[in-house]
Amino acid sequence: MIIMAVNPMQKAHDAPRCGAKTRRGTPCQSPMVHGRKRCRMHGGAYGSGAPKDNKNAWKHGLRSKEYREEKRRGREIIRQLRDLMKGVC
Repeated sequence: MIIMAVNPMQKAHDAPRCGAKTRRGTPCQSPMVHGRKRCRMHGGAYGSGAPKDNKNAWKHGLRSKEYREEKRRGREIIRQLRDLMKGVC
């Protein structure tokens, strides 16, 4: 009879993987955090990620909500001016 030793790390080896895209472009091979879809380095850890209204991440504002609304209003004014010019000419 052959007795096989049980590998104590087998559970860790069989754990589902994170799969987040790494800087290299390949899927992350770290195990997922229990109850989450990502590993501790890609957002699975408690408290990971930026807080709401994170002012430290502010760079230029070109994608901010206020800028998009202002740009939308500007396009609407241009559209109205074009319609007005069509009626004049």
